[in-house]
Amino acid sequence: MATITGVWTSPGRKSGQSVAHERIRAIAGEGLEGCAHANPPKREVLFVSSEHLDSVGVEPGAIRENLTVTGTDVEQWPIGQRVRVGDEAVFEITMVCDPCHRMDELREGLRAELQNKRGMLARIVESGDVAVGDPVELL
Repeated sequence: MATITGVWTSPGRKSGQSVAHERIRAIAGEGLEGCAHANPPKREVLFVSSEHLDSVGVEPGAIRENLTVTGTDVEQWPIGQRVRVGDEAVFEITMVCDPCHRMDELREGLRAELQNKRGMLARIVESGDVAVGDPVELL
C-alpha cells in the first residue's frame, strides 16, 4: 500500500528550504495551507515517489515536493487520475513536473538525473487534512 512519508511546504517561491509538517490542510482550489506555491490552477501540489529520491541520492523535501509517497511510482499516474490521501482530501493529477534549472542548483547534473522522476502535479478537488502515514488510494 502507498503511504505519505513526507509533507512539505515552501516558504517562498524562489528560495528557502522546504518546511516539514506532520499534518497540513489541503484546500480545494488553492493548495496546501501556508505554501508559497498555492493557487496556480494546475500546479497546486507536487507528488514525488520516495523511491525516485533514493535513486538519485536526494533527501525528501529537497526538490520542493509537497507530498512524498512511498510504495508507488507516481510517474505512472495518468493525467486526470484522482487520488485520495487520508480520509478526505482528493487530488486530480494535472501534469508531469519536468525538472527545471533549479535542480542543478542543488547538485550539478541533478536535472538530468530527475528526468521521469520529478513527480506529478495535481490540483485539490476536495479539501481535507493530509498527514504523514496517511494511505494513498487511486480512485
